[in-house]
Amino acid sequence: MEGHRKLDALLINPGSRLQIYQSLGSELAGIEPPIWCGLIATFLRRRGISVVILDANAEGLTPEEAARRVVEADPLLAAVISYGHNPSASTQVMPYASALCTALKELAPQIPRVMAGGHVAALPERTLREEAVDAVCTGEGPVTLFELAQALKTGQPDYSEVRGLCYRDNDGGIRLTPPAPLVTNLDEEMPELAWDLLPMDRYKAHNWHCFGHLDRRKPYGSIYTTLGCPYHCTFCCIQAPFKTGEAALGMAPTVNSYRLWSPKTVVDQIEKLVTTYGVYNVKFADELFVLNARHIHGVCDAIIERGLKVNIWAYARVDSVRDDATIAKLQRAGVNWLCFGIESASARVRDDARKGFSQDQLFKVIERVRAAGIRVIANYIFGLPEDDLQTMQETLDTALALNCEFANFYCAMAYPGSQLYQTATDQAWPLPEHWSGYSQHAADTLPLPTKHIAGADVLRFRDQAFQAYFHNPKYLEMIECTFGQETVNHIREMASHKLVRKHL
Repeated sequence: MEGHRKLDALLINPGSRLQIYQSLGSELAGIEPPIWCGLIATFLRRRGISVVILDANAEGLTPEEAARRVVEADPLLAAVISYGHNPSASTQVMPYASALCTALKELAPQIPRVMAGGHVAALPERTLREEAVDAVCTGEGPVTLFELAQALKTGQPDYSEVRGLCYRDNDGGIRLTPPAPLVTNLDEEMPELAWDLLPMDRYKAHNWHCFGHLDRRKPYGSIYTTLGCPYHCTFCCIQAPFKTGEAALGMAPTVNSYRLWSPKTVVDQIEKLVTTYGVYNVKFADELFVLNARHIHGVCDAIIERGLKVNIWAYARVDSVRDDATIAKLQRAGVNWLCFGIESASARVRDDARKGFSQDQLFKVIERVRAAGIRVIANYIFGLPEDDLQTMQETLDTALALNCEFANFYCAMAYPGSQLYQTATDQAWPLPEHWSGYSQHAADTLPLPTKHIAGADVLRFRDQAFQAYFHNPKYLEMIECTFGQETVNHIREMASHKLVRKHL
């Protein structure tokens, strides 16, 4: 068409819910808006780059279908954004991302293909060698993708001038450019997701988030109020995409990457979700929302002042919930759920993973939060390096004693970008054969062995613990009293799903 301006960048959110979650993927699992796709789209548009988002995960597209959609759009740049709402989600979508790039290369090799995300930033050179891509981002992505799009628009791109890029030179050698800086002025540079580019009717809250009103899982929105994390737990890979950006800003790579949006910007975005899209269920996807008291109170006060009615959940640490006034403020603002990373009931296991709090502190904090009317979802990890069958049983016993409104039971995985991954590779511990094996619910899941037991024993214990928790009469009685019989029936249906486990 005469006068037609070619699309600059197409951002693709990869993922296959059925591969990652098996039978849980069709109805029970949530469908998350791709936050990083939305933020990067805003960052690019504010700099004059035309952009479209293809949420292949939400639309349920096969890699081949997604590739055909990319070809139809004919962008200057196709960027596969392999981020997730938790660190593991980046690695577990890599099989889909890989198949998508392969299909796209076969259909339209002239369209440059680039990958970004936590997994990619952790293993840039390996990703470039193994995947059908022209380049990968070594950092968080926005600055690199902008500079890459700008370079492509010249018609004679020089990849060596694009910061934060890993690419092949003309001789086939791998080159890394200087790191790109982190985005620091969040309010100005990417104040919100590009919601208008997303299929908002497809996103669905997690089932437990809607206990008591399971018919209201849609519409749904997820946002960050902060980026990065000041902690360095050995099993977590959240720092992977931020380390090189810290170096570009003159910061030591071990300095935390923690940045904040202003409360006004955060609540402006929540208000748009409520008034424009009818959203009630909101997730604060921050690695740790309950941390900075001034930020917490600022966000909560603004929600309360504007009279926004929302059902929010957010992450907290046992040692970050410090006073009852903050807990009360969270509840008034609509933070109805807090997710705590309890991980293990064994002090020896926690200390080895740099997760420090006392058992007494744990019970007191959970009791205070629930007394204020906030529900608790507790995360537990079986198979950390110091775990054995006795310490894992202690963790399960603690979970049953706390009897929180929901619980996630995970196996320890050496996610690329974590200290645990480096240790596992150094020590030649057995790791999953494929990236899909890093998904907690996939058929080929392979947890790490501990110093005392095999990975298969950890996996078997985890699956048994899940059944023990959600069939516990004490738990089901509490759920019925709190949410009603419909929610009990829903939990029974959820617990009836048996996961295929190849390594058992």
